[in-house]
Amino acid sequence: MSSSGRLLGILGLVGVALVLSGCSTGAPGPAKQGSLDHVVIIVEENKPATSILGSTEAPFIKQLAARGAVATDYSAITNPSLPNYIALTSGTTAGITTDCVPSSCPADVPSIAKKIEEAGRTWKMYAEGMPKPCTRHDAGHYAVRHNPFLYYPEVTGDAKYCRAHDVPFSALAHDLKKADTLPDFAFISPNLCNDMHDCSIATGDAWLAAEVPKILASPAFTTQNSLLVITWDEGDKHDNRITTIVAGPAAKPGYSSDSAFTHYSLLHTIESDWGIPPLTANDKAAPVMDELLKKSETATPTPSS
Repeated sequence: MSSSGRLLGILGLVGVALVLSGCSTGAPGPAKQGSLDHVVIIVEENKPATSILGSTEAPFIKQLAARGAVATDYSAITNPSLPNYIALTSGTTAGITTDCVPSSCPADVPSIAKKIEEAGRTWKMYAEGMPKPCTRHDAGHYAVRHNPFLYYPEVTGDAKYCRAHDVPFSALAHDLKKADTLPDFAFISPNLCNDMHDCSIATGDAWLAAEVPKILASPAFTTQNSLLVITWDEGDKHDNRITTIVAGPAAKPGYSSDSAFTHYSLLHTIESDWGIPPLTANDKAAPVMDELLKKSETATPTPSS
């Protein structure tokens, strides 16, 4: 056999060995860190905490808060809506002070999205009412200002990437079917009615009563240590304290905290658990919300009722 023939034979055997061993010639991705398998965040709109907890219009929220953990002194960063969404996903308002559209005020800063991927994890944005993936303009009850990832050039700069990660809320039903199809980080924005912006607290509570049990009953929550967070983008100009509830197997049941937290704290909590360096000095300085979590690598999921 010629030397070139022997070389081809050796390469062939190496290729077979790699296939049989499940290896790849590429560099392996980083191993996942942290106790939280999935974090799902739902953001509601424009209600101070005093109008939510104890409200007769929000019986489901009251029930969920009693079963999970509540941060009673949690504040938004500013007003209006958009800067809070940007702060929650990047650690800064990126100089944005209005509810502008992405084309007029891109947030040209690093976001949690890419950092999640660098940590070996996955993410998706689910926007209710968005007519098709990566829609960068308002449409009916869909408000692009409640879809923060469409403001980051690092996401929108690649159209295919954007369409794969920034999707209509209807895609969530499929992704909930298996633990490995639900992304590690899921950010959910209901439409302008269901998020309590244009409609009543009762309407938003009814939407949560319909959708939250589906999340808590999914394999990602019944077989893994996952966390659901329900928060509001802002309160009002007189009181920017907002209700923030954590639920699921990773949440302490029946717990209430009066520690001072902000959207930067929620971001820092995710970063801290998943071994992601803080994006800015803002989230780095914000206290993590570990006291609301079980924080156990072996936490046992409890089936939802």
